[in-house]
Amino acid sequence: MEEIYQAYWETVFDTAFKKTGDEALAQDITQEIFISLWENRTAINLTGSLGAYLYGAVKYKVINYFRSGSIKEQHQTALKALMDEQHIAAADDKLILKELHLEVDAAIALLPEKMQLVFSMSRKQEKSIKEIALELDVSVQTVKNQISAALKLLKKSLSYILLIAALIGLT
Repeated sequence: MEEIYQAYWETVFDTAFKKTGDEALAQDITQEIFISLWENRTAINLTGSLGAYLYGAVKYKVINYFRSGSIKEQHQTALKALMDEQHIAAADDKLILKELHLEVDAAIALLPEKMQLVFSMSRKQEKSIKEIALELDVSVQTVKNQISAALKLLKKSLSYILLIAALIGLT
């Protein structure tokens, strides 16, 4: 095997280098061919010259390299397109969410002043009903009534958003 390697390695390398234009790749291909030749030495049945066999081996290794490279490139292109698509969708979602927040804030601004305060303390400041009642010096039931009334008014004034969401398939 050593004699075969010494006799053919330069020819195999030169052929691989001419076909790929990449010295490191040509070295890898040359090494793979001789390893494969060694591993399959008992199964290989040469009907022609060993030089022709090795030339064919280089040709197929190079083809396989470029084929796997183009498949890899196709996968990378598809992955990039998917990532771009997800980025655009995420940006769209953020914009829609921002607009929804603005709509909700506008609807809250239309509530009576005391109701706005109670609702804001409950939802935005995340205070409990008891905390709100103590802070505003009103009964717990008054706070519950204010929150309930605010939710009913908001539901009525923002119902068009639910309709739009249903029409475009968000719900």
